[in-house]
Amino acid sequence: MLSKNDLLSNLGKVHTTKLGIGRIKKNLGLDVEDVVVWCREKIEKADDVFRKGKNWYVNADDCVITVNAHSFTIITAHKHKFALNQKTKTMDSNKAKRLVKNNIDNEGAEFTL
Repeated sequence: MLSKNDLLSNLGKVHTTKLGIGRIKKNLGLDVEDVVVWCREKIEKADDVFRKGKNWYVNADDCVITVNAHSFTIITAHKHKFALNQKTKTMDSNKAKRLVKNNIDNEGAEFTL
């Protein structure tokens, strides 16, 4: 079984394309010099990393980063859009992780929680 360590041990191979840089900056509202360095830092500190099909999914802070498992290309990243409990305005972190895993498809399509 593959683990988070498989992605971490190949962190130096993680990269993206020019189009990927623009897509990630737009989706996350980033204003950083180096998107790849930013993503690598998020991957290192990630709350949850799992592989589904051909991609790694990295849940870090308030975003999901999708990385191709074979080429280590960052495909995209999206902000979490959690549906909060209307009374408490909170969500259990374990419930949030289950929702993320259940709503990600193999193409890494955008999803709403």
